Amino acid sequence: MSADNRTSSRKGNSRRARIMLNLSIVLACVVAMSVAIVFMLVNTTVVNADAWNAKGQRQLDTITPIQPLRGDILACDGSILATNLNYYDVSIDFRPKHFWIRQYVESLDSLADSLALHFPHRSRKEWHDYLSKPLSQPKSKRSGTFRLVRNVPFDVAQRFKQFPFFRRTRNANRTGLKLEPVLRRMYPYGDMARLSVGRVGYLPGKDAQHGISGLEQALDTLLFGTPGRAKRVMFTNRVAKWPIEQPRHGYTVTTTIDITIQDILESELGEMLVNSNADWGTAMIMEVATGDIKAISNLERDSLHPGRYIEAMNRAVLAYEPGSVMKAISMIPALEDGYALPVDKTYSIGHSYAYKGGRAIHDTHSPATLPVSRFLEYSSNIGMTKLVAAHYENNPNGFRERLREIGFFDRFGTGIARERRPYFPTVENNNRGLVALSRMTFGYSTMIPPLYTCAIYNAIANDGRFVRPRLVKALRSHDGRDSIIPVSYVRDSILSRRNAALLREMLTQVVYGQGGTAKFLRDKTVRIAGKTGTAKIANELRPGQKRDSVVGADGRKRPVNLGYKEGHYRVAFCGFYPAERPKYTCIVVISDPRPPLHGPAVTAGAVLKNTALKLYARGYLDNYADIDENAPADAGRPTLYATFRKDRSLNIHRYIDMDRAAVITPPAPPVAGCVPDVRGLGVREAVVRLEEAGYNVAFDGIGYVTAQNPPAGTKAAKGLRVSLTLQQF
Repeated sequence: MSADNRTSSRKGNSRRARIMLNLSIVLACVVAMSVAIVFMLVNTTVVNADAWNAKGQRQLDTITPIQPLRGDILACDGSILATNLNYYDVSIDFRPKHFWIRQYVESLDSLADSLALHFPHRSRKEWHDYLSKPLSQPKSKRSGTFRLVRNVPFDVAQRFKQFPFFRRTRNANRTGLKLEPVLRRMYPYGDMARLSVGRVGYLPGKDAQHGISGLEQALDTLLFGTPGRAKRVMFTNRVAKWPIEQPRHGYTVTTTIDITIQDILESELGEMLVNSNADWGTAMIMEVATGDIKAISNLERDSLHPGRYIEAMNRAVLAYEPGSVMKAISMIPALEDGYALPVDKTYSIGHSYAYKGGRAIHDTHSPATLPVSRFLEYSSNIGMTKLVAAHYENNPNGFRERLREIGFFDRFGTGIARERRPYFPTVENNNRGLVALSRMTFGYSTMIPPLYTCAIYNAIANDGRFVRPRLVKALRSHDGRDSIIPVSYVRDSILSRRNAALLREMLTQVVYGQGGTAKFLRDKTVRIAGKTGTAKIANELRPGQKRDSVVGADGRKRPVNLGYKEGHYRVAFCGFYPAERPKYTCIVVISDPRPPLHGPAVTAGAVLKNTALKLYARGYLDNYADIDENAPADAGRPTLYATFRKDRSLNIHRYIDMDRAAVITPPAPPVAGCVPDVRGLGVREAVVRLEEAGYNVAFDGIGYVTAQNPPAGTKAAKGLRVSLTLQQF
């Protein structure tokens, strides 16, 4: 064998030896790993099987809550004030094995164009740069939820499927498109009655949204429902949650709020605040017979946007010195206990009166003498002091006790968050206490929430029946069962029908009497009864300031002398309408209106008056504003409803009890060759009648036919197009 062959043979043997060595090492590693696997398998499934089985079972036995669906909040007519809606977070999952990365890169420009067009919070370039970010990372580190947009409605989320790249296929493993539903609490009417309806949020230690204000907070246990329970169950190809107890969804709450009245009240209050440049205002409308709160508004100056007012603090349930609106409340025990009778009894008034050594009380426009029946008309502080305070000279706290007996300090429990009760301090049985009592009779030295003032005036309008104000009138459970919350009473009666009538007449004279302080509110359409009120605005402690934080020259702390702000007033008007048959009670409070528009009648009273007139125009005061009852019925009267079906016409007359000739005009029989009269018909009946006569039909609007072109009776050939205008009444 040659030397070359021997050398080649040695090299071959050496290579085989290395290969065999490598194979031996690999084999040894495989054997070692196999032994380790077998060992761990035996250890897990045999030796420590019980421990591992117990651990696995603990995972399967883990109980997780199933959150219930929060109940809706509805207006009195079923309109939705708060509900849950599914919104969607749209994202891209770059992790699927078959993701089309090349097609994604090719579509970046057109996809950025579409996103910039529909979501302009980013420019085209910004969208392009944003969409390119995941491409700079290794595939293993790319996001599984690369967020594009958050909280978009269903139709917007579906629009993504038509965008470039995503429209190539509906297979999410190719495009990575993910639409993740997110349940959000929505308020279709925005800030309307926001503080009364309330809002939801996350509380510390809670993993679900709960009410944080308004009805959302007060009725949270009913609205939230009861969570269910679920455990993990092992299926063939996955472990999933299996419900073991279904959640009980929250109750649907029907409120007493009327959307139309609420809108009118908020608009009038907001306009007056702007015109008077006031700090804030609150207003409430209550139905006399039921105590239903039909509207409640709280508007406050927006510190960030001058001249704008927003929903802020719920001042309707906070307590303030009420001013002269208190006088009507003071008159209730005076009439019931008889010392205000007869009401034609005359008192000497004058312009100044120092009662029991206190600072003199002044009347700005009272005559020398007044009968009791005109104390409210002239808003006489002196008269109320001589009538009420003098009666309790031997028992200064007797007046407070009488108010307690009629339920004035009872908690209403309306469901409005942070509701306060009236504050009437007990006074000393001496001259100082009597001076304080005299101030209470006309609205100072006491704190009353507007809600309570409105409720008492409502009792006066309701013949003395003190109905409890309510904001919730019905609950509906998740299974459809309704629970009606009945009308309830704080007291069945706080004054007799006769005395209630006397007091209503006194309040009517505030507007229509010769010396009435609210003559500005006179109107022939709706008669208003009520009382004006003006109170000085007290200085308040600054946030964090303590009552004894003033340090004198001697270094000793002294109480802060708060007192009143000079030249600043809070004005109010509380009343009811129509005065002869009260349907609604209303209170309006406005803080610090600036001249020239600053009196209680021209500010707070004007809000009440304008609201009353608009309710009258919409038929809310049991009236028909568009029908003159004294006018003769004739063919020229407008048709509100018409039908050529006799059974429908008879039902309308039977159940609504309308005058046939004045309100419901059945269409005249058609004349051959002339356009039929279809005014007042529904669209279906109108179309049928015109087509039967041989005419084509076009219509605009919804509801009933209010106009037609050509007019009824016009001679026209068949095939003519008749245009109809529809409108809802």
